[in-house]
Amino acid sequence: MLPVVIILLIFVAILLAIGYRSVRIVPHRMTDVVERFGGYHRTLKSGFNIVIPFVDHIRERIDLRVQVVSFPPQAAITQDNLSVNVDTAVYVQVTDPYNATYQVANFIQAVEQLAAATLRNVIGGMDLEQTLTSREEINSELSSVLDEATANWGIEVSRVELKGVEPPESVQEAMEKQMRADRDKRAQILSAEGEKQAAILRAEGEQSAAVLRAKGEAESATVQAKADAEATTLRARGEADAIAMVFKALHAGNVNQEMLAYQYLQKLPEIAKGDSNKVWIVPSEMGKALEGIGGIFERFREDGGTGTNTESARGERPASPQTP
Repeated sequence: MLPVVIILLIFVAILLAIGYRSVRIVPHRMTDVVERFGGYHRTLKSGFNIVIPFVDHIRERIDLRVQVVSFPPQAAITQDNLSVNVDTAVYVQVTDPYNATYQVANFIQAVEQLAAATLRNVIGGMDLEQTLTSREEINSELSSVLDEATANWGIEVSRVELKGVEPPESVQEAMEKQMRADRDKRAQILSAEGEKQAAILRAEGEQSAAVLRAKGEAESATVQAKADAEATTLRARGEADAIAMVFKALHAGNVNQEMLAYQYLQKLPEIAKGDSNKVWIVPSEMGKALEGIGGIFERFREDGGTGTNTESARGERPASPQTP
């Protein structure tokens, strides 16, 4: 009885082992390449799969997702004989598990070597400045060459990125000096342009201010001239009115020539007053005035000192003085 139980237990264990080996669970976005008796048999998709134990063999599990392969910095020589270290990253995706397994031994390593060789060829046709400023062109050319070369390997290179391009230290120092010089030059140019604009604005402001001042002065002079003209006109009218009133008063009062001569003699001392009058010029009318005064005294003597005019005694009115 005991041997039978042992045999049954062994049989059950064998069945469990066979059942375990015949069930294959493949994760999502993964695939297994199955070989039967050493040859390719089929490719298992994601999910539950049955294989024959000890007959079917899982050669390799392939990841169908996009893989980012980062390579160590690669040394490359530019067209102007300068060595640069280029750090790249390649984005690859398996599109055909069969070719990725049987057409290339290790597609990751193959992509790395192909990318390094292609990168050296691309950078060798550019100088340092182009290498530093033409990353998009380098990425596009690398992606195109790698995608064409890996088409038979069952993989697709979707993108290539240059993470960094490091020139030698001496070149970096020279580039930094050049950049500082360029920045200083741009700063001086901007400062000069600012000063130029400021000078132009100041000149325009001064010109506008001068024009406004000239207009103000012209308007002020015009107003002042009008005011002076009106004042002169008013003074002239006043003096004319005063002269007319004096002239009317003289005619109304029957002032004779002798009276005018007498008033003229009274005003002469006032004319001579003043410290600045060093020379007193006797006007030509002085003789006529003295003749008039002499005539008065002569008539006074003829009237016997009474002061009565002969013409007045005869009842005649003296003639009014003629208008000068």
